[in-house]
Amino acid sequence: MKEVERSLACRKGVPVTTVLICDDRRSVREGLTRVMSAVPGVSRIDCVAHGDELLSRFARQAVDVVLVGTQRAVPNGVEATRRLVSAHPQANVIVFGAPDDAGSIAAAIAGGARGYLRWDASRPELVAALAHTLASTSVPAPRQPSDPGVQLTDRELQVLRGMAQGKSNGQIGRELYLSEDTVKTHARRLFRKLGVRDRAQAVAHGFRRGLVA
Repeated sequence: MKEVERSLACRKGVPVTTVLICDDRRSVREGLTRVMSAVPGVSRIDCVAHGDELLSRFARQAVDVVLVGTQRAVPNGVEATRRLVSAHPQANVIVFGAPDDAGSIAAAIAGGARGYLRWDASRPELVAALAHTLASTSVPAPRQPSDPGVQLTDRELQVLRGMAQGKSNGQIGRELYLSEDTVKTHARRLFRKLGVRDRAQAVAHGFRRGLVA
């Protein structure tokens, strides 16, 4: 991790990592600014509140990484991501969201976001996310599967796809004629196989691997 921090802090000898935060909640913008200001190598942090501001600001001066907040049942962050990537395909977008809001995360990934981080992401996770995004790779899950080639069972795939559609365990169970406890068991198993901690990370990982669409 120290090597990753040094690479961020001194790309070609000078700090050049610039970050643009987009969220309509002032408290979230201020909180993310405080967190990001402690990440090595971040030289400038700007904030905007809405998608229109995001597009205007990025068009005037592109940044290295864009952090977009998402909210359950509120399409602002997802729509902002889609519009930015559509207008500027080179934009490196990472979405932030609640760990159980798989629907918003799935929509943002489908809209062009490079990856997802939880609101409570640790400093190492933030550093890794920035480094991998700047290297033009997808943001990895905080933990990796013990076997990268592991395959999900048909039932686990059905549960994952239900999560990607924003369905609760109960809804998934009713559609698959399973008890909610059985769905939870399948969910725990697929989390372990994918090396993720929650529904949103599982869905983001599933999109990157082509397991869900």
